[in-house]
Amino acid sequence: MSIKNIHRFCLYILVGILVYACADVGFTDDKLSYNIHVRPIFSDKCFKCHGPDEKQRKADLRLDLRESVLAPLKSNPSLRAIVPGDPEKSEIYHRIMSDDPDYMMPTPESHLELTEAEKSTIKRWIEQGAEYEKHWSFNTIKKPEVPTAGDKWATNEIDHFIAAKHKQLGLESNDVESDELILRRVHHDITGLPPTLAEQDNYAKAPADTKYEKVVDQLLASPHYGEKMAVFWMDIARYADSHGYQDDGLRTMWPWRDWVIHAFNKNYAYDTFVKWQLAGDLMPNATKEMILATGFNRNHKITQEGGVIDEEYRVEYVSDRTNTFTKGMLGMTFECAKCHDHKYDPISQKDYFSAFAFFNQVNEKGLVGDISLLSLADPPYITITKEDKESILSFVSKLDTSNVMVMVMKDSANIRPTHILNRGQYDQLGDTVKPSMPKSILAYNRYSLPSNRLGLAEWMLDKKNPLTARVFVNHLWKEFFGRGIVKTTGDFGLQGELPTHPELLDWLSADFMEHGWDIKRLVKQIVMSSTYRQSSSFTKESLATDPENVYLARGPRVRMVAELIKDHILASSDLLHKDIGGPSVKPYQPKGLWEGATSGRGQLKTYIQDHGQLLYRRGLYHFIKRTVPPPSMLIFDASNRDQCEVNRSKTNTPLQALMMLNDPTVLEASKNLAQKYIFAKTSPQDAISSIFRKILCRVPKDKELNKLKDYYTSVRGKMTVPKAKDLLNIGEISTTTEKVEDVAALMQTCQIIYNLEEASTR
Repeated sequence: MSIKNIHRFCLYILVGILVYACADVGFTDDKLSYNIHVRPIFSDKCFKCHGPDEKQRKADLRLDLRESVLAPLKSNPSLRAIVPGDPEKSEIYHRIMSDDPDYMMPTPESHLELTEAEKSTIKRWIEQGAEYEKHWSFNTIKKPEVPTAGDKWATNEIDHFIAAKHKQLGLESNDVESDELILRRVHHDITGLPPTLAEQDNYAKAPADTKYEKVVDQLLASPHYGEKMAVFWMDIARYADSHGYQDDGLRTMWPWRDWVIHAFNKNYAYDTFVKWQLAGDLMPNATKEMILATGFNRNHKITQEGGVIDEEYRVEYVSDRTNTFTKGMLGMTFECAKCHDHKYDPISQKDYFSAFAFFNQVNEKGLVGDISLLSLADPPYITITKEDKESILSFVSKLDTSNVMVMVMKDSANIRPTHILNRGQYDQLGDTVKPSMPKSILAYNRYSLPSNRLGLAEWMLDKKNPLTARVFVNHLWKEFFGRGIVKTTGDFGLQGELPTHPELLDWLSADFMEHGWDIKRLVKQIVMSSTYRQSSSFTKESLATDPENVYLARGPRVRMVAELIKDHILASSDLLHKDIGGPSVKPYQPKGLWEGATSGRGQLKTYIQDHGQLLYRRGLYHFIKRTVPPPSMLIFDASNRDQCEVNRSKTNTPLQALMMLNDPTVLEASKNLAQKYIFAKTSPQDAISSIFRKILCRVPKDKELNKLKDYYTSVRGKMTVPKAKDLLNIGEISTTTEKVEDVAALMQTCQIIYNLEEASTR
């Protein structure tokens, strides 16, 4: 590279860093914002000693409250922490600028240190009047005006907000993705399945002006839409097929999972969807479907060991429900306040146990009966009969016609008092509290709302609640772009990241509520936008400016989640068994995993693999034993379902490549494709081209096709009958006895295509 090009490249990087950094902290004008510039510094470096946690607070000073910093200091009433407009008279300024270890802040013992830039920011903010702002996510949602930017590019309102940010940062949006790749993207994002060859051909021939919207509407009407949407909700609901803890016995909650799929497919409004799950049993004239929906609250772990203290674990179950509700539906880290006042957010320990009180009325104490027997449901539960499946619960899979017991919610007749538990210990009872929620979010009106879970649901769905719509819109945005508008999906509090497009988040949230909490409508808004349909290609300059695609100047390009990688493999190889719902299945798994981590009791002490069509069901239906989750799923970062999870980690390890090369499902999928094309007497070149389209959903380039054909020819030349038979002796589908060398060579070529990075990326 020439010196001139090196200089140019370095300049691009420098400009990119500056634009990205300035955009992230909001240095778009001279006026500093408390929320954007100052509060993150205080939260990281100061709130540990001068924040909401009363027990950890020093000098009785709260830097999160303006009235506290303006009041006379207790240690010296002649001084104030901050004097707006005058840093020299502000004690905080002198403390942060000092080098004296006995005087400086943060103290040396805290191992925290302010940078010169942070000190300068605090000084400038004080000079400008030290104005405080309410935390952005606690402000009532107001629908902002839609910007006028991007008129020629924009398809809907989403695009105008995105274009306005592009204009502000000097970014240029990408053109629309190719027909082949946008079809693949939208299929995977809405149904989790790739388009078939026929669907690819039909899309290529259809009139350009309407074909995309027609495909979107067809996908939203597909029963597989509900399956795809259910995947992220299973993580939030911590769904599993075992109880957890040491014995980790069998539980039967799959009818609740069937209900979730049904609710998404029928497009239940989000307010109905969550109200039934939180409090369906408490609703007037509650139906069996409403009661079944409350299984959401019973997906937590349950101990089955003898000799445990019932009350200790009962408190853990209630805590789990509280944490799941607040993290999954409110995007708040309430669990931090179980043992003490929250160190960063305005949530006291009293607030935590006031929320806890809503979920504290269920009579439960772990599994009833012998684990070795069919004790599948802990009271309270409902029994779903064959008659139920044929009538009011017709969405519950008919694969199993016997009665099924499912854990649900039912409050006891007597009100159990709720105490603040000192340090969160079950037996350290403090003051009693009534059901309520923090005023910092939205005051809970006990006069108009019942003091139970139904009242909690109504409080949550009040349009004045600043969190509910924002959090769900952010969940959905993450599903389609790989990252939420707020990156910290489960933390909308002071330690969470700021939204990249706050006005867009508020507009979408307000619009979502205005249109009846319509989930399918929101999905369509997202996928119809020009923002979503952009090409994912990038230049060195755009990558340097926005490496994580935070500002969406290119289309989303992310690896599929574990369940959808499996779905793609099965669907593209024509192995997928497409029945909706039903009991979880046990596909191929390395031997001895369950046996090496069992207590030796119960039905799950050994892994008994399923056979036939059950091997080829979607990843959503994979049996999840909490103490030994499916290894093929964990390798691709699936949740072990121990607790509510709103954002899976994203790793890249050699194990992922090894699994794609050796997993029986991948090998069997490759064998199935190879046999079909060899039996059809298709030429190697045509077979490879067609298989390439089935897996990657695009026509291969000449260079790609030639390389794959050369690979096939090379493998075929070295293939022997014994080697071919060994290779084909995988899986349960029938294996040919003819042309085994041809089939084995083509099978290995299919493996190569499945192992391309593009195959597991959408």
